[in-house]
Amino acid sequence: MEGILACVLILLISVVSCIIKIRMKKKLDKGIELPPGSMGWPYIGETLQLYSQDPNVFFASKQKRYGEIFKTHVLGCPCIMLSSPEAARFVLVTQAHLFKPTYPKSKEHLIGPSALFFHQGDYHIRLRKLVQGSLSLDSIRNLVADISSTAASTLDSWDGGHVLNTFQEMKKFSFEVGILAIFGNLEDQYREELKRNYRIVDKGYNSFPTSLPGTPYRKAVLARKRLSKILGDIICERKEKRLLEKDLFGCLLNSENEKGELLTDDQIADNIIGVFFAAQDTTASAMTWIAKYLHDNQKALEAVKAEQNAIRKLNDESNQPLSWSQTRNMPFTHKVVLESLRMASIISFTFREAVADVEYKGYLIPKGWKVIPLFRNIHHNPEYFIDPQNFDPTRFEVWITIHLFNSHQPELHGSFWVCGQGNFCFFKSSSFIGAGGTETQYIYAVWQWTPCLSRK
Repeated sequence: MEGILACVLILLISVVSCIIKIRMKKKLDKGIELPPGSMGWPYIGETLQLYSQDPNVFFASKQKRYGEIFKTHVLGCPCIMLSSPEAARFVLVTQAHLFKPTYPKSKEHLIGPSALFFHQGDYHIRLRKLVQGSLSLDSIRNLVADISSTAASTLDSWDGGHVLNTFQEMKKFSFEVGILAIFGNLEDQYREELKRNYRIVDKGYNSFPTSLPGTPYRKAVLARKRLSKILGDIICERKEKRLLEKDLFGCLLNSENEKGELLTDDQIADNIIGVFFAAQDTTASAMTWIAKYLHDNQKALEAVKAEQNAIRKLNDESNQPLSWSQTRNMPFTHKVVLESLRMASIISFTFREAVADVEYKGYLIPKGWKVIPLFRNIHHNPEYFIDPQNFDPTRFEVWITIHLFNSHQPELHGSFWVCGQGNFCFFKSSSFIGAGGTETQYIYAVWQWTPCLSRK
């Protein structure tokens, strides 16, 4: 019996492979070629090579050999890799309608299928506008005082001379800022329940997806169900009080489409969780890398401290808290943030899928293939950045004004990709750079950072 099943499976795989090859041959006969590259072993592709070395080295070696566009086969999917600013803009901005976001089903299940970045079309546009409007700089400017207070409380909790895990502490801080931006004032009971269950979901997000009891993924699935229940309770409470808050939660709760239809509770919950995922880890990673780069570059650190101490001195003399206008007037600090984002390239690449056959620079991108813009390759390409491995915030002085947040869409500034995850990047960037001037004010002007060896 097992032998028969194995033969049937092999036959099915062979038939599917033949169909794919025949369809591809017909497309190639039309005169459009696939990009250069290697597809590796049958079915396995080049996944083993990808995981047996630093992924950045893998992609960089491919780019050096084949150029800015090449094909490969990784993670069970045929892929087209793109490593130029023009190609990234083509896929993510100018021709974005030809490429849909794609995520593993296990991750979609944890975030929620109604989250805006799993969709295209009218629903996506509607949600995108809601998120963009409620988390714009004009909205976030009203949170500066609250974020300042949160930053001070966070730093107070670090007293005592004990060793801290910088990334984990930054994640805690980012979560609190996310609560403020999404809900405004939230009862402590709800805040703690959200925090506890979100941490479980976060821990299981990148784990092996299995339903076996006791596994991180199974725990994450159960915690996600509890999050839906908690958010459902908050929704009911807000509806009963008929509150018309202008925070993200309020905007989602009260939004009507052209037919007068409100979002369902599940749609609201999925998009709230989606914003949490978009805002927390990447923002925390950015702040952690900034701390690291400033520690390693004393000249830049002294310049940031001088800029921040001047603001603190002015505020101390007038007994005033940090103001919104001050967060927008930290020129060198903002250059440090930009250079840290470039150097770290926290999101090295992103996945899209071609929804139709697409021609780009004479090459075919077949329908159904994954398309992967390689942001790190762009950020570390000497054609776009002189001496790219050197941390140099002054390289951004050539831009008199850089508008990072004037659109929900990903943007390329010169050759600098400021957003790797498209539709939700403005929130994490705003909370870090815009309102995040607060944490810069405290963290780098007050604290010294010393690297510690990991303990086995």
